[in-house]
Amino acid sequence: MEILKVLVVDDEPNIRDLLSASLRFAGHQVATAANGTDAISMITETKPDIVLLDVMLPDISGFGVTKKIRAMGIEVPILFLTARDDTEDKITGLTVGGDDYVTKPFSLDEIMARISAIIRRTSKDGQDGALITVGELSINEDAHEVTVGAQVVELSPTEYQLLRYLATNPNRVLTKAQILDHVWEYDFNGEMGIVESYVSYLRKKLDPLSQEPLIITKRGVGYMLKGPKG
Repeated sequence: MEILKVLVVDDEPNIRDLLSASLRFAGHQVATAANGTDAISMITETKPDIVLLDVMLPDISGFGVTKKIRAMGIEVPILFLTARDDTEDKITGLTVGGDDYVTKPFSLDEIMARISAIIRRTSKDGQDGALITVGELSINEDAHEVTVGAQVVELSPTEYQLLRYLATNPNRVLTKAQILDHVWEYDFNGEMGIVESYVSYLRKKLDPLSQEPLIITKRGVGYMLKGPKG
């Protein structure tokens, strides 16, 4: 993996120290913060490549931090860290603009694997520069830009990867398991609600701009991006 600038945000000193030491041992540059206010300042000033963000912070929650920086147009990948193992919390974290979610206690190997997967799927350099067009939808991979008709659609990195996967398989039903495997690059232990939530968010952004719904649900099977026949 390339050398990354990582920001670790956690109010527990032992967690910060453990993650910092492990990440530095792997060759990465690490900065730390103990609360949401400092995290926002450091994200805007230092522009890290990825943020490991605790959900339960003493001032602003990790979800709140994410909403604030996304509203500022900052797309840095975010890996949530939390002691809560609740599916609804996980869905909330990912749909406010996070990229992944790890429940404490976690292994360091798991953290490193999640970071690698996030960086792979959010990297613009890995695209092949093609223009993908399916009906009203166009994806310019050079510009990392999505349009429906003449309207530009602002997407998070993970929303972009999900839409790209659907668009490269038009008129083909993709199962939730396939989507998890190709977009997230591992499974969420059966938590298919992650896919449902992301599809819902994509629909809210795409449907108002299209003449008819672009993403079709095949109940009991999965999802399909509808394109012109033939």
